[in-house]
Amino acid sequence: MTASKLAVALSAMLLAASVPAVAAEAPQNFAVLDTPAAVPEIGFADAAGQPRTLADYSGKVVLLNIWATWCAPCRKEMPTLDRLQAKLGGPDFEVVALSMDRKGPDAVKKFFAETGVTHLALNIDTSAKAMFTLGAVGLPMTLLIDRQGKEIGRLIGPAEWDAPDMVDFIRGRIAANQKEK
Repeated sequence: MTASKLAVALSAMLLAASVPAVAAEAPQNFAVLDTPAAVPEIGFADAAGQPRTLADYSGKVVLLNIWATWCAPCRKEMPTLDRLQAKLGGPDFEVVALSMDRKGPDAVKKFFAETGVTHLALNIDTSAKAMFTLGAVGLPMTLLIDRQGKEIGRLIGPAEWDAPDMVDFIRGRIAANQKEK
């Protein structure tokens, strides 16, 4: 190999190494939008009954999961969301698990205790209005929202949120959105 070919090959490798993992492909069934879209305003309550909105998470990438304790697929996926929050949660990212339980926060607290969920904050919409406002055709439904509050994409149905491909995908979206901050 000539010196010039070696230099070109080395340059290509360095360029590839400097590109962040933002190109991580979306996991199966995750529909990524071509252009981030506005998310309708929704209201809900935290564990103390205080009103919350998605604006409370401005500046963070948010994984908004709409779920309920009575939803069998939700029950199975909730521990994976808890592990994702433990792994990636912080100043740049938050899993917002929003329960649609009409029985109130006690039902969610009991569920969290039964399933060992310790890293997710309790958020609840007993009216289930958020589900309809966001166009959920069923539960669970999850939206990935950028730091500006726009939807990046969504997944309808359950997922293994702590699977390596999912973690890499979300990590890449956090990194890509960091630059746009």
